[in-house]
Amino acid sequence: MAKLNINGKFTTVDADGNTPLLWVLREQLGLTGTKYGCGIGVCGACTVHIDGKAVRSCSVTLASLNEQQLIVTIEGLAENNRHPVQRAWHQLDVPQCGYCQPGMIMSAAALLAAKPDPSDADIDAQVTNICRCGTFNRVRQGIHLAAKLNKGES
Repeated sequence: MAKLNINGKFTTVDADGNTPLLWVLREQLGLTGTKYGCGIGVCGACTVHIDGKAVRSCSVTLASLNEQQLIVTIEGLAENNRHPVQRAWHQLDVPQCGYCQPGMIMSAAALLAAKPDPSDADIDAQVTNICRCGTFNRVRQGIHLAAKLNKGES
C-alpha cells in the first residue's frame, strides 16, 4: 500500500512496489491521459510532473514515491484545459494524431515553469518527447505562444 498525492488529492494504492507509476495511474486510478509509448523512458508519452519536474512515469516505481511528492498528470494540469500550453496547442492546432500530446504538453509546461521565455535551444534540450507525426515545428511554435500567453500577451 502506498499513499500518493496525485493532482492535489491523496489516494491510497495497493500495488507491488516495482509497479511503474504509469500503470498505477492508468490501470488503478483511471487517469488514462498519461499514455504508454515505449516503456523504457525514451518517447515521453508517459510524462507527468513530480514536484514540478517532467518525469517519464514508466521509469518511476511506486516504491520510489512518497506522499510528500506532488504528482500531476495531464488531467490535473489545469482546470478546464486552461493552462497556457493547452490554450496554445488548441489555438495553433499542434497535434495530428494526438497520442503523444499529453506527454508533450507536460514537458512543455515544466519547461515554461523553469524558463518562462525559452529559446529554441532550450526547447530542443528540454522537450525530448517523440512525435511520430512530426509536429515538432508546431510544438515549438506552441511553446513560444504559451510563453506569451503566460505573460498576458496574445
